[in-house]
Amino acid sequence: MPRSRSGLMRLLPSGVDPGALPLLIARGLRAFADGYMAVLLPAYLLSIGLGTLEVGIVSTATMLGSALATLAVGAWGYRFAAGRLLRGAALLMAATGIGFAGLSSFWPLLVVALVGTLNPSSGDVSVFLPLEHARLAGAAQGHARTALFARYSLLGALCAALGALAAAVPDWLVRHTGFGRLDALRGMFVVYAAIGLAVFWLYRNLPAHSGAGSADSLPVAPAPLGPSRRVVMRLAALFSVDAFAGGLTVNALMSLWLLERFGFSLTQAGVFFFWTGLLGAASQLAAPVVAQRIGLLNTMVFTHLPANVCLVLAALAPSLPVALGLLMIRSSLSSMDVPTRTAYVMAVVTPAERSAAASFTAVPRSLAAAISPTISGALFAAGWISLPLIACGLLKITYDLALWRAMRRDRLEGD
Repeated sequence: MPRSRSGLMRLLPSGVDPGALPLLIARGLRAFADGYMAVLLPAYLLSIGLGTLEVGIVSTATMLGSALATLAVGAWGYRFAAGRLLRGAALLMAATGIGFAGLSSFWPLLVVALVGTLNPSSGDVSVFLPLEHARLAGAAQGHARTALFARYSLLGALCAALGALAAAVPDWLVRHTGFGRLDALRGMFVVYAAIGLAVFWLYRNLPAHSGAGSADSLPVAPAPLGPSRRVVMRLAALFSVDAFAGGLTVNALMSLWLLERFGFSLTQAGVFFFWTGLLGAASQLAAPVVAQRIGLLNTMVFTHLPANVCLVLAALAPSLPVALGLLMIRSSLSSMDVPTRTAYVMAVVTPAERSAAASFTAVPRSLAAAISPTISGALFAAGWISLPLIACGLLKITYDLALWRAMRRDRLEGD
């Protein structure tokens, strides 16, 4: 047993509080579930008779619900023990999986999507995010913090890639067992619920506040935004543009684009998202090294710009190999801003404000991203299936330039 724990501890960079380990493992489990759900969700909704517009609406509801829950955490979460909130979120994840597995009508599914934790995107946009970010920020300092967030993002990306590969399980069950396709898809939601219970188990012994498990730091009780309000709101406004654009091409809708334009099967889509996930994970592992050389802001902007150019070109690509190649290049660059963005936000605020800052930078992202899947669904229904990719790329390029212009003279801690 000690040998096994020693192996798991290698997930943590040196100088990091060991209490961060359950958060990393829980992130990996949730990412695995999100990885296959992002691919299977549109297929499941279509298989029960919903149209492409309704797929977009359900995707919007999942992201809108996450935004509202995250806003509540930022506004009132400091009144409660963060460990209890995380455990409640894990139980809600389990209930979400059971709800989707047991329902087949649009309106009940829409309600579960709104109040639940289902994530149709490639990144973490759930209520877990601000609570975990605040704890991770309190577990390390300086470059070790950036490295810790990179491990957190890397583990999420790797497990999401494996989850995307697991999207082939329903087709395998149909071919090799007596399962019907719809039953196999429902079974994946049951697995999602089981993962929620596993996350609850990991959270069971978390201390009440971040830093409480560290021997060389005092527990930091969360507080609402105060001195850092102005810069947090500025960053939140900029991040919302990026998130709105990203919502146009969440993995569930990218899967739909591949299915409709190129006739991809679920297995092929899962393999594609597996490899793009691996590329994204590798880029996040490199992010701390790049940030240490050129700064957090430069890493965020100058890796994001070429990735978004590739997305626009992929939408216009004349053939499948060209499109897939451009999307692969995009995946190798587009995720380097994830750990650096988080470290940037955590560095600019006081320790007590970190949970609120994570919430108030995540909420505009979630709200903005919640709108766009419905727009993409409407464009898909109208036959303009490549327009969401083009719009996403152009809007993200605008965000990159605006972020650089607004923040280039603000040399924040860690940049």
